[in-house]
Amino acid sequence: MRLPPHPAFDILRFADRQPGPARRWLARLLWALTRPGEAWDVARALLAGKRVRARDRAAILWGARHAFRPPPLPAGEAGAVPGLRVATPAEILSGAAAPAALVVLTAPGHRLVPGALDAIAAAFTADPGLGALYGDAVVLGGRGEPRLPVLRPAFDPDYLLAADPIGPVVAVRRPVLDRLGLDPALPGAEVADLLLRLAAENPQAIRHLPRLLSTWSPFAATPPEGWARSRRTLAERHLAGAGHVEARGGIQALRRDLPTPPLASLIIPTRDRVELLQACIESIRAQTDWPALEIIVCDNDSRHPRTLAYFRRLEGEGVRVLPCPGPFNFAAMNNRAADEARGGLLVFVNNDVVAHRPDWLRRMAEEALRPEIGAVGAKLLDVRERIQHCGIVLGTGGLVTHAHRHFPGTAPGYLASLRATHRVSAVTAACLAVEADKFRAVAGFDETTFAVDFNDVDLCLRLEAAGYRTLVVPGAVLYHHEAASRRWNPEARSRHEAEVAALRARWGARLDADPWYHPGFDPRVGTYVRLRAWEAAALR
Repeated sequence: MRLPPHPAFDILRFADRQPGPARRWLARLLWALTRPGEAWDVARALLAGKRVRARDRAAILWGARHAFRPPPLPAGEAGAVPGLRVATPAEILSGAAAPAALVVLTAPGHRLVPGALDAIAAAFTADPGLGALYGDAVVLGGRGEPRLPVLRPAFDPDYLLAADPIGPVVAVRRPVLDRLGLDPALPGAEVADLLLRLAAENPQAIRHLPRLLSTWSPFAATPPEGWARSRRTLAERHLAGAGHVEARGGIQALRRDLPTPPLASLIIPTRDRVELLQACIESIRAQTDWPALEIIVCDNDSRHPRTLAYFRRLEGEGVRVLPCPGPFNFAAMNNRAADEARGGLLVFVNNDVVAHRPDWLRRMAEEALRPEIGAVGAKLLDVRERIQHCGIVLGTGGLVTHAHRHFPGTAPGYLASLRATHRVSAVTAACLAVEADKFRAVAGFDETTFAVDFNDVDLCLRLEAAGYRTLVVPGAVLYHHEAASRRWNPEARSRHEAEVAALRARWGARLDADPWYHPGFDPRVGTYVRLRAWEAAALR
């Protein structure tokens, strides 16, 4: 599907230029010929009836892609509901909209589906504290046929400023609309501005209804001429002179000023594998434009002479090598280094991570140093230039999984989420930044319960419980040779299973549904790959 060349549609370009079936099968054949061992793993899993394993192996071999089937749309008109009116911002501003207790703001090219108004009215009736509500949509092609699902996450002001995943179809209580008003100086961004001002008063007053409410016809109508300018103005207002906006098409990065950048303490746990550690540290030194760094290497009983010689060299160059003897405990090593760190910003980095863009730390720090933000993660690519991490999703893959795992590293991501800074439930400690005071306020990593796995997920959820948001910054890009330093054995597997059980016991209810990931996606495959059956209640 090739969308019109307007920046307002950049958020929908996640399915642009996907190859057709013939090209996909040819590419798969070529990959299978170049990697016969991996191809045989896929075939063997299929022959054994292990479909989930086969899908996972196929994603590793061939990469992931969106495989969305267009949903069926209900026939007919949206109808009418007493006390509810549908109006454009222009009609509200001109006073042409009839009075009503609830107003559904909309725009040309957007149309409510049958049953939408009843669902909206019921949601407001059930929740007297609800001020604004939005739902999901289906993008229509040039002939009016359903093409793409738009399944939105819970309300996220950072995402709204960067890419606007919500859109113009939003239901609002009339008293809220009358009190806050719409800004006529922001054509095309009036609704986003209204939601941001309402969220500043009470974030709980805005809710996402995981249900199909409208259709979106990009070929039928384009946003106002000043749409891009309005979006930029909105972001600049939010920065209030303490930064600038970098726009790339319809996606924006809000770059925040850091007048006095604090010392950043980079903490790197390791055990031998000196080639990994050396590549990590040398890349950080060459590809980090942060003005004040200290590097702390946590050594867990390294023995190889080359490693020990490298440690002596590092110490001569001002790097601190902190002995962390005993059984491998990733969380305890990081906690000990954090206690010794002098920096106001802690940056946890795996020894198999490689930096290759100088601004990676600055982009993460700009977010992590905000008072309301807790942990901040980066976009990590694997050795095949595919997505290894861009946030952690709860409740998928049996427990947790990485968002957009195995998608191409250049992919825009579903609703531009591989380009836009946005909220997530957790980020990986392979590259995680957090202010030292916030980290210590929640007692750091839980080294007793989560020695090796899930300590990052648990940390992010405890920071969230303390009132801090977790963000992923796709503009911060590094490579991660995941598990290059890990060795599985029966003892490690037993410990992993115990930590899985502990995570379920502590965060069971939170793991059931991730507010930043839509329940309409199939949890049995990779994230953002496939939808559940459209008859599922969440999409009706």
